[in-house]
Amino acid sequence: MSNNVDLNNRPDYDQVIQDIADYVLNFKVESQEALDTARNCLMDTLGCGLLALRFPECTKHLGPIVQGTVVPNGARVPGTSLSLDPVKAAWDIGCIIRWLDYNDTWLAAEWGHPSDNLGGILAVADHLSQVRLSHGESPMTMREVLEAMVMAHEIQGVIALENSFNRVGLCHVLLVRVASVAVVTKMMGGDREQIMAAISQAWVDGSALRTYRHAPNAGSRKSWAAGDATSRAVRLADMSMRGEMGIPGVLTADQWGFYDVSFSKTNKDQAIKPDDKREFSFSQAYGTYVMENVLFKISFPAEFHAQTAAEAAVTLHPQVKDRLAEIDKIVIRTHESAIRIISKSGPLANAADRDHCLQYMAAVPLAFGNLIAEHYEDDFHAANPIIDELRDKMEIVEDKRFTAEYLEADKRSIANAIQVFFKDGSSTEEVVVEYPVGHRRRREEGIPLLEQKFKNNLATRFPHGQCQTIFTLCKDQAELEATPVNRFMDLFVIG
Repeated sequence: MSNNVDLNNRPDYDQVIQDIADYVLNFKVESQEALDTARNCLMDTLGCGLLALRFPECTKHLGPIVQGTVVPNGARVPGTSLSLDPVKAAWDIGCIIRWLDYNDTWLAAEWGHPSDNLGGILAVADHLSQVRLSHGESPMTMREVLEAMVMAHEIQGVIALENSFNRVGLCHVLLVRVASVAVVTKMMGGDREQIMAAISQAWVDGSALRTYRHAPNAGSRKSWAAGDATSRAVRLADMSMRGEMGIPGVLTADQWGFYDVSFSKTNKDQAIKPDDKREFSFSQAYGTYVMENVLFKISFPAEFHAQTAAEAAVTLHPQVKDRLAEIDKIVIRTHESAIRIISKSGPLANAADRDHCLQYMAAVPLAFGNLIAEHYEDDFHAANPIIDELRDKMEIVEDKRFTAEYLEADKRSIANAIQVFFKDGSSTEEVVVEYPVGHRRRREEGIPLLEQKFKNNLATRFPHGQCQTIFTLCKDQAELEATPVNRFMDLFVIG
């Protein structure tokens, strides 16, 4: 008698895939808050990419696979003179966006950086706009880019609300590929079947392991992994538009589907026990919630679980800067996710290792009063042994309230508290920061700082007049939305 695995009844597409496809096809983005936040997100994300172009370890990855390749209607990479096919352009844009760990963040059961999807969105929009113009048709507008950003944020973020990929060792960039492929296939003109086929292919690709984000293997792959994911999405979208079939039961197929292979526990015989079988859980439908609540990294290029720790350390700097040698211990109260993801002791091998170390990201601002991208580099670390001396004196303690409120939907705090104790028995006050400046609860305070961050990042790449032109356009919601994508991208080309 045949078992269920042998039955060859081709199923309908998994409901998760259908829901994503129906969302991108049918949902109308009408939330002004979401569109305004998307505009700010666009500015911040591009600014992060421009800043990353100062680092050779990033720029060595950019450019065509074969030097000298000329692409008709190529997609531009902001801040460069590159014009590439949309697959490689998505890779490059995604790489520069993510390189410094300075773009937006989403924290829930899973975390990630939804603006990573802009790599695929912008590359495809620029290429399509130029193709349309060459055919005498109207180009895409930046309103369509903003809407695609809202949807990509929503897909990635809603899946992340209750589904932890990190708990089973998988990397969150899988969600970038899934979100990007859905919106990019729609942008290419895909129908429901083509969009579902593309989404299914994204799930079949599976997930990278998270090991390159953690001790002892933390390294620079985490800076280009999202670019790779959004680029892969563009490739899968293109294949689906050419008629490549989908895999309808990619998630739910017994034994061979994503749930059984990658998301559930197995025994040594590889059989799934009923109690160990996992499927995705959803607490809400897709809308505009994620973009409206996204977290901006405004003050520090640091893994987001440490943002409030760095802010607390900056506050304490004046009290400790002249007494660093007198410090006996430093107590950091934090939340469980921070401990699990970025708390580490021992040698730190590279910049990527340091910007994912809670202790390092607290020690630097305690000693120096700030935390910038250059502070992770080898030469800075080697020249300042005080950093590791302070790390060795740190005690990391979980605060159960911090852990609980990190996950509460009406709070979503990312709290850290720091107190410094000296050898003579004295101490600083404990500085508690529960919500970083990039949190929705601090938007009024944060947006002017975000705009200044964008201005500063523009100035690293363009002359003053060009900076002013870009900033003025990006500040004007209506004008930006009406701007053709190709004209917008023209502004970011280096001659």
